[in-house]
Amino acid sequence: SQLFILMVLFELGSALLVPLAIDAKQDAWLAILLGMIFSFVLLLVYHRLYLYYPDLLFTEYVQKILGKPLGFALAFVYILYFMYDASRVLRDFGEMLLAFAYPDTPLFIANALLILVIIYTVRKGIEVIARSGELLFIFMYFLAIAGFILIISSGLIDFKNLQPILEAGLFPVLKVVMTQTLYFPFSEIIVITMILPYLNNPKKAKLTMFCATALSGVNLIITMLINVCVLGVNLTARSQFPLLSTVQTIQVADFLERLDVFFMLALIITIFFKICLLFYAAVTGAANLFKVKSPSSLSYPFGLIILFLSIAIASNAQEHNHEGLKIAMFVVHIPLLTIIPPLLLIVAFFKNRRKRVKNNFSPE
Repeated sequence: SQLFILMVLFELGSALLVPLAIDAKQDAWLAILLGMIFSFVLLLVYHRLYLYYPDLLFTEYVQKILGKPLGFALAFVYILYFMYDASRVLRDFGEMLLAFAYPDTPLFIANALLILVIIYTVRKGIEVIARSGELLFIFMYFLAIAGFILIISSGLIDFKNLQPILEAGLFPVLKVVMTQTLYFPFSEIIVITMILPYLNNPKKAKLTMFCATALSGVNLIITMLINVCVLGVNLTARSQFPLLSTVQTIQVADFLERLDVFFMLALIITIFFKICLLFYAAVTGAANLFKVKSPSSLSYPFGLIILFLSIAIASNAQEHNHEGLKIAMFVVHIPLLTIIPPLLLIVAFFKNRRKRVKNNFSPE
């Protein structure tokens, strides 16, 4: 249950904030659905690698599969990726907070306050992160369901905004799937390969992974459907944070309005856990790779690196979004999340097969 909750919170993360798959226009929901379905193949890859090396972290069995020098280098690259991804999500948090609540507050201060809480949480270990998830998951879903009911009751939804379906055919949707939704947010869940060895019941890992991805996918589909129905395609595409723009339009009986503060809380919860897991993966992986006896001692230096990287990563929000959707997607996400893991699985398959053959023919 804790793995399920962490995966759902992670995948929702910053994906709730941005106009996800809006390049597919009114078919954005379909692009998210197909991205979720295709990501199941990658989940099978991650799970199969875990079955081959159930007691090892991803950064450990990469070295077993590829050998020490190459495996060490690749494990180090993944640690850098976890830190880079954490800094991107932290920047998303800061931009959201400044845009809607604290326009005169420096970005550094907003990001520093969150990273301090994350450093404290990560130092406490994965069990504390998971238990915190159990508490805040219920609160977040309460807010989400309340918001959904309020949007419907305020009469804002216009289903005509979803028409025509597949206006330009299936190709533009598939293009968005292959360039965006497959990688963000679904394939980013490779981070769980750094916590799977700690499961109490490994047999349920596969089902849990599929169910969590399915639930988060459905949530993202509903979110984008509501955004497009309420705001329309053009306004959703132009809005930096369409969900918060949608929530700001809620007005029930001239009494309930300006509810964006409550939904910012829900978004902060998901962003907090996404950064926590990425941060934890980077700290644990680095401690394992460099033989650091106390992983928690790396929390402060890593936290500072992520904080300063989140500021230096781009000069403004537009540049940050462009880098994330157009550059990092191709340079970082595609090779690290969809090309390298299947190749590792192929090598691991042949290595384990050879080992089994040796064991079968070895004299008793």
